[in-house]
Amino acid sequence: MAGPVGMIAGRGLLPVHLARTLRARGREVILAEMNGFPADNPDGLDLIPFRVEKLGALFKALRKAGVQELVFAGAVGRPQIDARKFDLKTMTLAPKFVSAIKGGDDGLLRTVLGIFEGEGFTIRAAHDLAPDLLPKPGILTAAQPSDRDRKDAARAARIVSVLAAADVGQGAVVAQGQALAIEAAPGTDRMLAHVAQIADACRPNPDGARGVFFKGPKPGQDRRIDLPVIGVDTVARVAEAGLAGIVIEAEGVMVLDRDEVVRRADVAGLFLWVRPAGDST
Repeated sequence: MAGPVGMIAGRGLLPVHLARTLRARGREVILAEMNGFPADNPDGLDLIPFRVEKLGALFKALRKAGVQELVFAGAVGRPQIDARKFDLKTMTLAPKFVSAIKGGDDGLLRTVLGIFEGEGFTIRAAHDLAPDLLPKPGILTAAQPSDRDRKDAARAARIVSVLAAADVGQGAVVAQGQALAIEAAPGTDRMLAHVAQIADACRPNPDGARGVFFKGPKPGQDRRIDLPVIGVDTVARVAEAGLAGIVIEAEGVMVLDRDEVVRRADVAGLFLWVRPAGDST
């Protein structure tokens, strides 16, 4: 019988959904919660609190619990590190870890994965453990993107791809060929709230295409961690922003509670397009 799955968990619904999926399949789940970034744990699962300065203690606790497989799920921020509190293990890792924290997100995530793999843990992607999180390509809603929407989606995808070189965000909003917003550190919700305030004034033609929200992974990122996620809140924010629909990159964006997401998009008259990477239409 497979041992427990360890989950380095943060905020949001992804850890909850993933844990329930695994438990429904008979897998035990043990959460690990970083100090300062409490995990959502409505089901009261076993939880290992840890500090970044005490990674040795975390590794020991995970091994004691029988964990060999690890998955990262949920939102966390960059921790404030107090080097005076380092345990012996963390001291040996400090040079590359502290350097990575000062850099971009991609470099930090690669360093984190390398540290856990170096300790003998197998890193699993959330979508490998719960394949239903990745919808197949196609338009999932009654509403369909227009030709203008498709052009806006293609431009938004190019913008996200170009920004990847600077390690910036995974989303963009484009209307009538104009980039209204790009996702940065504050995240998707703040970006869409900003669009809700400025979109009407920024569209060249008030009667033209309303615009699309595109989300996709950064090209070249390690897809075992930090794969983008949308859910019912995303639908609400896109509707409030007055956009025509949501476009996500196929095989690159997870959808939580897909049936409800589609239902709410239909109610709001939005389209949800799972667009193959590199689609030229």
